[in-house]
Amino acid sequence: MAEHSITVESTLQTLLEAKKYSTLKDILVTMNGADVAAIFEETQETKIPLLFRLLPKELAAETFVEMNPDLQELLIKGFSDNELREVVDELYVDDAVDLVEEMPANVVKRILAQADPQMRREINEILRYPENSAGSIMTTEYISLRPNMTVDEAFARIRRTAVDKETIYTCYVTENRKLVGVCTMKDLLLVKDNETRIQDMMDRNVISVHTSDDREEIALLLSKYNFLALPVLDSDDRMVGIVTFDDAMDVIEEEATEDIEKMAAILPSDKEYLRSNAVDLYKKRIPWLLLLMISATFTGIIITKFENALAAQVILTSFIPMLMDTGGNSGSQASVTVIRALSLGELEFKDLASVVWKEIQTAVLCGVTLATACFLKIILVDRMLLGNTDVTVLVAFVVCAAMALTILVAKVIGCTLPMVANRLGFDPAVMSSPFITTIVDALSLLVYFTLATALLF
Repeated sequence: MAEHSITVESTLQTLLEAKKYSTLKDILVTMNGADVAAIFEETQETKIPLLFRLLPKELAAETFVEMNPDLQELLIKGFSDNELREVVDELYVDDAVDLVEEMPANVVKRILAQADPQMRREINEILRYPENSAGSIMTTEYISLRPNMTVDEAFARIRRTAVDKETIYTCYVTENRKLVGVCTMKDLLLVKDNETRIQDMMDRNVISVHTSDDREEIALLLSKYNFLALPVLDSDDRMVGIVTFDDAMDVIEEEATEDIEKMAAILPSDKEYLRSNAVDLYKKRIPWLLLLMISATFTGIIITKFENALAAQVILTSFIPMLMDTGGNSGSQASVTVIRALSLGELEFKDLASVVWKEIQTAVLCGVTLATACFLKIILVDRMLLGNTDVTVLVAFVVCAAMALTILVAKVIGCTLPMVANRLGFDPAVMSSPFITTIVDALSLLVYFTLATALLF
């Protein structure tokens, strides 16, 4: 697939250089908008407006939606008012909202000036909803039927209005703007009597959401029920729009990216990596790095407190990195597993006791296995192979016992903190690898030196 894409791109570039625009257009009209947008990404910026003007209106709009904001802004600045109006007219409302949110104020002003009054009103309405709500990602373009319509009348309405709708497979039955049922195109096509009333064939058990609901929860609902769209109701239970599965996929991708960034101790960014400069990356990374650096002070305090023990048994120092790394890795495993389960809705705070007990059992199994392997490694490699006489059986026991206890503590902390954070209303991804590793590092040293002091001195 990648090789095919490269071949197409090189062919189009060759045709562009040879100024064979008619052949270029014949190839472009056979392609999907997302693929055309990908080709534009690899094309010289000065050539993009020319290529864009070769596209028919519908394909041009599809391509425009898939392009990154920088190229969209480039095209808008080069558009005449008529060209901009044609593109905006072809956009669905939710795509127009996304465009407005990405563009600078002067470009937004021009976009809204070329939008028709109804489009402008719908854009402003959606922009009023909170950023992460269902209302912010819905579209107001859906098929609405009345319960007293016949199937023939429903088809007539669909034919008349479907051209401007984002999806027509699922039709929503409303009465005085209240959602009373739903039917699919399949239902309508399979009805034997076209005089059948919609109210006699519709499904009255409709799953719906409200404009204020969290958009991530909406995406999970669409995934759970395998719906193509979900109806959105306002505070008065009037239907105001739908959230489609493609928008839900975008939400899932954005939320997953945000969680990954938080788990890596990076503030979430809405820019692609190549669109971010060094200053942007610095601003996103430095706050957590400063916090983690300062929090590591506790590790230094613990080492200082036990410096006499370290001076008496210098060999203990050589095992500190292994203990800290093992503890940090163990805590990270537990936290990542729990954070993922929380994001998928598999866990709630009431499951905390069960989760802790399961992690304790896992920690015991992991601790015994790693402690045994560590003991053999210390005796066979450090003492016998390397001939280090300071490594005694008692020292090996202290290290291995500290490792087993560290794993137990790390896994309990790793599973508990994300669930507590989620309960308190914080994003559990914040309680991820870097944060937990810092805590576990300090505790692993505390356990290690406490055992060493008790057994070796």
